[in-house]
Formats: sequence, C-alpha cells, structure tokens
Amino acid sequence: MKQAEIHLITGGQRSGKSAYAERLALENCKRPIYLATSKVWDEEYKKRIMLHQEGRSEAWINKEELLNISQVTFPSKVVLLDCITLWLTNVFDAYKYDSQQAKKFALSELKRLFEQHLTLFIVSAELGMGIIPMQASTRQFVDLHGEVNQYIAKQAKQLSFMVAGIPLQVK
Repeated sequence: MKQAEIHLITGGQRSGKSAYAERLALENCKRPIYLATSKVWDEEYKKRIMLHQEGRSEAWINKEELLNISQVTFPSKVVLLDCITLWLTNVFDAYKYDSQQAKKFALSELKRLFEQHLTLFIVSAELGMGIIPMQASTRQFVDLHGEVNQYIAKQAKQLSFMVAGIPLQVK
C-alpha cells in the first residue's frame, strides 16, 4: 500500500510555518507543488495571499483546492499543503458548522491523500494554546482543528513546532 511521508509544521500565526515548509519542500524537489487551500475572504486577505504568492519562486507548481484535497492531481511527488487551518475553515463552512460531519469529511479526505505516494509538508496552525473561545461554534472549530492536527501528527514521520521563526523538532 502506498503511504505518504508526512512532515507536519505547526505553530502560531506568523511563526514562520509557511516559510520553513517552503524551504524544506524546495530542498527535496526542484519543482514542488504548492497546494493552497484558502478562500479570498476580503481585500485585506487577498493582499495576504498575494504576498505569499509573490514570495514564491518560479520553481513552484501552484494548485488551489478549497475542499477536495485528495482529488488534486500531483505532477510532482513533493507537495506543500498550506494550510490545514484554512482548509478546515472551508470544510466547517461547507458542512454548515456541523463539526461531526466536517470531521468525518476531513478525516476521509486526509486518509485518501495520505494513501498516495507523496512527500507531504503540511502547514497547520496550533489554535488550542490560548483562552477558550466564547462562541460555541468557535469552540467546536478549535476542537475539530485540534483533533485533525492530532490525526495528522500520528501519521507524520516528522513534526516541527515553530516559535518566532525557529523550528523545534518534536518528532
């Protein structure tokens, strides 16, 4: 059975997750795939996405998928998935904030993705280190996100936790 080799890179917002993952992917392949999962929410967010895109060299093969990440065709076997947090936001929204249905879909997609013969660098935020959110839907999302991160971490060969741009090797 095929099995992806997974390196999970997690940490807080602006901790350097994406830059570190990009460097690792480029060290592993001359033409890696950048699998972007974010919606364009507003003008400010569009600018954030553009900054990410402008920072990447011509070496990247760019793909975008908001939900069905396991169905993307990968012409290269090195993939940077950026990011689980934004992808789960799309999933949670698509399932009308039903965390159980969103979790079922997300784990199924990840399982299919992980069955492919790929080297996967997966970026995901670490949300559960702050205060407990006041809104029930936000708490459900944070719980869903934490469970999905745990699933990925169990499958991962390597896990890096980013702190102020410095990777700490957890696994």
